[in-house]
Amino acid sequence: MKRTRILLTGATGTMGMAGLHEIHARRERFDLTLLVRPSRKNRRILKPYRNCDNIRIVWGDLCNYDDVLRAVEGADYVLHVGGMVSPLADHHPKKTLHVNTLAAHNIVRAVKAQPDPDSVKVVYIGSVAQTGDRQAPLHWARTGDPIAPSVFDYYAISKCLAERIFAESGLKYWVSLRQSGILYAGILRNIDPIMFHVPIREVLEWATVEDSGRLLANVCEEERVPESFWRKFYNIGSGAEYRLTNYRFEQLLLKNSLGLPPEKLFSSNMFATRNFHGQWYLDSDHLEEILHFRAGIPVEEYFEGLQKQLPWFFALAKYVPALVMRLFLRYLAHHKHFGTLGWLRHNDKEHIAAYFGSREEWKQIPDWQTLADFKPADEQNAVRLGHGYDEQKDSDKLNIEDIQQAAVFRGGKCVSKTMKEGDLDTPLEWECACGHRFTTTPNVVLKGGHWCPECFSKPWQYDVEAKRNPFFAQLWLAHHKGENNDYSNTILDIDRYTQK
Repeated sequence: MKRTRILLTGATGTMGMAGLHEIHARRERFDLTLLVRPSRKNRRILKPYRNCDNIRIVWGDLCNYDDVLRAVEGADYVLHVGGMVSPLADHHPKKTLHVNTLAAHNIVRAVKAQPDPDSVKVVYIGSVAQTGDRQAPLHWARTGDPIAPSVFDYYAISKCLAERIFAESGLKYWVSLRQSGILYAGILRNIDPIMFHVPIREVLEWATVEDSGRLLANVCEEERVPESFWRKFYNIGSGAEYRLTNYRFEQLLLKNSLGLPPEKLFSSNMFATRNFHGQWYLDSDHLEEILHFRAGIPVEEYFEGLQKQLPWFFALAKYVPALVMRLFLRYLAHHKHFGTLGWLRHNDKEHIAAYFGSREEWKQIPDWQTLADFKPADEQNAVRLGHGYDEQKDSDKLNIEDIQQAAVFRGGKCVSKTMKEGDLDTPLEWECACGHRFTTTPNVVLKGGHWCPECFSKPWQYDVEAKRNPFFAQLWLAHHKGENNDYSNTILDIDRYTQK
């Protein structure tokens, strides 16, 4: 029996390694190529796999087209998990923009260079960060909601740009799976000031690392994946059991690892109150219905299992006085560039505005008991954002009038006068409220939530955008009424760092 040939990028990362384990476990059906940077660390991690007869390691770089081409040759599936991620991405925004977008360009180019590019199936792993801050009551989200990276989140911008590269590539088979936060044993090792960017009174639907690995393997099982799966956007999550408030997450994590409640380690005002990314999904079950990747382990049982996988030195933390740990964490929060309390100490007005609203609002952050009492609406009472067209229609019935209506809801218009009914993959011409003309597919706009690429390259002028774009305004103005924040001094020249 011929084995399916898979290229996996990012194999030494959290999700990629889980995918490597799961795919290797099915080695009677899969041949696997790994494209990996030849660092000492990566060579050490992959040493157990170097003599496996079904694994080929290409030592190279996603930013080098020749390396990517060597890795793509002969592949039936390309699982693109690799790239720069947080917290490293937060510290190196220019490099993140460059690496994550150039990698996408190189993969598309390499697939198109194959003898039969229409036979290659490309799976891109996007991010929950692409749709940004979703505070209650807008905490229930779905694909097609506005693309809106949180202010200062260049990682999210790079993921949006890369997703669009695949969605507009013209490849016959592509799909974007937007990954949520991943639960894994090493999560406590990420001690970084950005941990305080996560608002306690917000939510996240988590995905376990094991579910994520199964997802990568299952998507390559051709007999279980229908043709209708491709050229779409999906949200990844481990389901209702893993829809947690951030307070509940801190409780479960710290109770099982350190035996301490969050109140013993943190002051409530150390955490941002907005401008992160987290949501519960109205549509993550769609992906499960197709790929059946969830183990369905009760969440408390899963966190207890995480404790057993923690490195031995975490046990010592239980003997460190809570006061000492609290002082260390407070020191971390005072980091000048990334610490929430550091912004306040140095009067960093732009970060204060983005993450708290104002210094006065920071002073009004409630105590832990009030934060713990936060109970967001359940799915039955979910508030859905409108997408600007009749979503009750089957996609294959959508016509030019639906497309025009959606464009008006975004403050612009569809310049094209005709389209074939139900054809969401043929590019049309559009115009935004600023008069920028661009070409993209109805799929990218209606189902992906993207809009004008020129306006997107000047991010975070959200107060202005909300005045001209009703689609975006329904999200932004729910929590930013009366504000007029200008982040133009912080915006990198995105075009400069995303050249092919």
